[in-house]
Amino acid sequence: MGDTRGFLKIARQGGQYREVCERVRDYKDVARMRPDAQTQEQASRCMDCGTPFCHSGCPIGNYIPEWNDLVYRGKWEAALALLDATNCLPEVTGRVCPALCEYACVLALNDDAVTIRENELAVVEYGFKHGLMKPAVIKERTGKRVAVIGSGPAGLACAAQLNRAGHAVTVFERDEKPGGILRYGIPDFKLEKHLLDRRIDIWKKEGVVFRTGVNAGGDYAAGKLLSEFDAVCLAGGSRVPRDIAVPGRDLKGVAFAMDYLTQSNRRSAGETIPKGELIDAKGKKVVVIGGGDTGSDCVGTAHRQGAGCVVQIEVMPRPDEGRTEAYPWPRYPLLLKTTSSHEEGGERHWAVLTKGFIGEKGRVTKLSCVRVQFVHEHGKRFPAMKEMPGSEFEIGADLVIVAVGFLNPEHAGLLADLHVAFDERGNVKTDEKFMTSVSKVFSAGDMRRGQSLVVWAIAEGRRCARSIDMFLMGESNLPAM
Repeated sequence: MGDTRGFLKIARQGGQYREVCERVRDYKDVARMRPDAQTQEQASRCMDCGTPFCHSGCPIGNYIPEWNDLVYRGKWEAALALLDATNCLPEVTGRVCPALCEYACVLALNDDAVTIRENELAVVEYGFKHGLMKPAVIKERTGKRVAVIGSGPAGLACAAQLNRAGHAVTVFERDEKPGGILRYGIPDFKLEKHLLDRRIDIWKKEGVVFRTGVNAGGDYAAGKLLSEFDAVCLAGGSRVPRDIAVPGRDLKGVAFAMDYLTQSNRRSAGETIPKGELIDAKGKKVVVIGGGDTGSDCVGTAHRQGAGCVVQIEVMPRPDEGRTEAYPWPRYPLLLKTTSSHEEGGERHWAVLTKGFIGEKGRVTKLSCVRVQFVHEHGKRFPAMKEMPGSEFEIGADLVIVAVGFLNPEHAGLLADLHVAFDERGNVKTDEKFMTSVSKVFSAGDMRRGQSLVVWAIAEGRRCARSIDMFLMGESNLPAM
């Protein structure tokens, strides 16, 4: 490493956000890009640790110590080349990834971890700023055609890799623009869409064909896909939301998180939503059910729409603020996470179970709730949830957002027409090479793995691409990760 004692001299300085009073008035990125000199200083904290456990934490196997060292020494272009070798969407992971690598950082054993995520973002943004991000020249084509269904992170990663291997890749997306959850699920204040567009434009110039507004399995029949392409990758994500089966669920004013976020992103892009379909928090008492990242995104969106007040509830108990024996280093710990959206206001409550929705004239006005505790019972592996007697209470609400996760991919349509097998959770079942029960049909990302992180979707797409390349050519030069 360039400075083996940098971590002893330099303290961690994480990402900086715009002022709350400013950022809640728009949908622009909440974060500020830091100066290159500061990134080089932070990169010097990456020590010569012998065994870099950050690799074990990163699903895509980023060359983290190597490009940190290059950044510290000012060799940005070389750092970018290493980053590009493992990650085809660092401008996304550098903004929305929970940085699994940082929790596995050796320095985190007794100090603050290296700012790996911010350093990664600085590298790719340096590349775009200085004209280093150029379309790759595909020197030789194989004559093989591959269809990728879905243009979320898994589909995009798979398509990019297969195209660089020389195959003719067509990405089918039923929405009007490519990007999947990156475009329609993640709010602009975390990921502005022009950042996505500039990357997709590069892939288009490299030869990837995007067919948007096409519903594979409907507009483009399953049989046609199988007859016209040499391989098919199913990367449509996990889109069936988990619901709350309680009295009053059919009241107006109760919406799924992804419907809310998708609509907000469309509005931010200039689209007009019919008045009768509009989900708007302006002036309303908003309750978000679910304490995860999606719930946090809903909180931030409600702030920007001018909600009167925002309350977020979670059925699980409040996480610890530091590591416990249950999550020793280098495991990714379940810790209290306070996002930029939480810093903007609102209330958070844990160990709260929703028992029902109460309404007037067909619209929700309250939530009926009860506090719970988790009790370890003899002979059972997991604690049981118990309602606390006498803890019943109500929360006023004009708008309720249900953000409690997803069940599985949509089975009707393409998956049913292809007759692919499903696992016990309802996800597309594959072998270790990502092939489904149907020959030449593969699957990757949330559709195969279940709801997960963007970085895992990218990893899945890249690994699936290698398997498809092996299937088509008998060998592959694509990386295994």
